[in-house]
Amino acid sequence: MSTHTPLTQCLAARKGIVTPQIAAVAEAEHRSEDFILERVADGRIVIPANIHHKNLKPVGIGRELTTKINANIGTSPLASCPEAEKRKLAQAIRYGADTVMDLSTGGDIDFIRSVIIEASTIPLGTVPIYEIVAKYGADSFDRETILKTIRSQAEQGVDYMTIHAGLLAKHIPAALKRKLGIVSRGGSLIARYMKEHDCENPFYTCFDDILQICLEHDVTLSLGDGLRPGCLADASDEAQFAELDTLGELVRRCRNTGVQAMVEGPGHIPYNEIEMNMKRERDVCGDAPFYILGPVVTDCAPGYDHITAAIGGTAGAFYGAAMLCYVTPMEHLGLPQDEDVRNGVIAFKLAAHAADIALGKPGARERDDAISDARALFDWEKQFDLALDPDRAREFRKRATEHAGNTMEHGSRFCTMCGKDFCSMRISADLKKE
Repeated sequence: MSTHTPLTQCLAARKGIVTPQIAAVAEAEHRSEDFILERVADGRIVIPANIHHKNLKPVGIGRELTTKINANIGTSPLASCPEAEKRKLAQAIRYGADTVMDLSTGGDIDFIRSVIIEASTIPLGTVPIYEIVAKYGADSFDRETILKTIRSQAEQGVDYMTIHAGLLAKHIPAALKRKLGIVSRGGSLIARYMKEHDCENPFYTCFDDILQICLEHDVTLSLGDGLRPGCLADASDEAQFAELDTLGELVRRCRNTGVQAMVEGPGHIPYNEIEMNMKRERDVCGDAPFYILGPVVTDCAPGYDHITAAIGGTAGAFYGAAMLCYVTPMEHLGLPQDEDVRNGVIAFKLAAHAADIALGKPGARERDDAISDARALFDWEKQFDLALDPDRAREFRKRATEHAGNTMEHGSRFCTMCGKDFCSMRISADLKKE
């Protein structure tokens, strides 16, 4: 490594250097700097923080930290507007997303990404294969194009990248036996390329070159699950776990180089298989932070998949996932808009928060206890301020009081569910006074 190459968070931690990012994560997580330093050094915590992302507030991702959530935004070939993506980003940050991924596949992708990076105070992730296909076509996975695209995104300030390097040619036959085959966009594109060119995964064969770019700019790799199950019938199968074994190998190669790495996981998983999946990843991948999509626990709820996935997300986080990728009500149906982003973020903040409380993570229940105190005092404004979505709580309270007409005011010591005479909270307060 050149003496001019900056240290990644991982390499700095191994030298005992408490970077500003490590110090910020320690403070935010109510942990000692030594605790964060040790786990960043051995790869159990990652801090995605590209050296070119100047307005970034560092975020730590790891099983022992508070569970993080990611919000996906980005254009499609059918809908492309930079201002719309800025609004989605603002919604995601406002309602509590810890990171955001730009999954743009249409429009001026470079410009859209630059707009998002400039506006984002949270880590930004991408999937470089999307830009490759959008710009150069699906038959352009040569080493030069792959590295040029990854280098360009790294220089732009992307904090972490999903690279589908774990899907190998030998895994394809098992994947094609499935009910839904390969549902990952990146995974399906690479599988088709390997079949047509009778070759190995080009992202796997040039993985060492990818690591060198990540090393130079401190880009965290999110090792993509190109063979994640897309329905309950395909969960926990041969193809999924064969790819996971390769991801474990790639984690070790990242750590040997000094590049931060996390691992992406399923997908659609029956509730009773979530614990096994979380523990298997931890064993295979050396406790690298596990970044999971949902998991979605039932396949029959289009329009409500933010709920089905949040149910699985709580279990996933409880059993060891470090970050949850949100699912919006538009999952399986279309491109999410502003309100879909809001609903997805809130659903997954709830999922992550519920798991953190159950695990007894430092400070996890403080907000809940504070809002309970406010409820006991009928301090409505304090309740709203402490809510995960204050705007929605205020909106519902206003609607309730307006429906009740002149019988109550906003500050009344009861709600429209019970009214004054049946309000247990008011009765309990009176009993305490007596």
